[in-house]
Amino acid sequence: MLMKAESTMDASEADIGTPVSVKIRQRIQAARKRFHANDNIAAFLEPGELDLLQQEVEGKMQAVLDSLVIDTGSDHNTTDTARRVAKMYVNEVFRGRYVKPPAITEFPNAEHLNELMIVGPIAVRSACSHHFCPVIGKLWIGVMPNEHTNVIGLSKYARLAEWVMGRPQIQEEAVVQLADLIMEKTQPDGLALVMEASHYCMAWRGVKDMDAKMITSVMRGAFLKDAALRREFLALAPRKGD
Repeated sequence: MLMKAESTMDASEADIGTPVSVKIRQRIQAARKRFHANDNIAAFLEPGELDLLQQEVEGKMQAVLDSLVIDTGSDHNTTDTARRVAKMYVNEVFRGRYVKPPAITEFPNAEHLNELMIVGPIAVRSACSHHFCPVIGKLWIGVMPNEHTNVIGLSKYARLAEWVMGRPQIQEEAVVQLADLIMEKTQPDGLALVMEASHYCMAWRGVKDMDAKMITSVMRGAFLKDAALRREFLALAPRKGD
């Protein structure tokens, strides 16, 4: 019995010293789930762990600054940089990985609306998963409802976009993720998304082209089958800086 108690105590002590990122990763792996850069892992975080994760990232970011030979001890501009960067990643630009989806109030389509609805431009702020450089742009969403479609508030489209884009992403996958989410929430006859964005992995580094933009689209249901409806949406969505 004594040996069993000591064994339990040792395991508990070992758990206390385990980094929170390791605990979260072990839970995800035990569930045989993915944890890619653009995945949401909120279901595997326990209360209080997000703060602990930020502290862990802060410590490792300080090691990065040390390796870059930046004297954060005497340089007043970088004294608190590790904490600021950790907070930015965990609680701001990558927040969509660590929090549950926003609450979306859905209403029945009582008036049986069946006309094209377009929402946009919605501001998009994300980060390229290749270099963690900003991806900044705009998004237009077209919805073709039917009598069974769930109606959600206009601001909720922006909330859903913010949640999906708030992760390290590549644009081509991000618009597909968002389309899947909106289809699940609203069940429309058709859905169209167009995203236009500047990628700072091209503007800030690499070819350093400040003017290049990427435009991606996703068409579902009626927008995929009906060329006239697709043309109407594309004509009404004012892109290219308009």
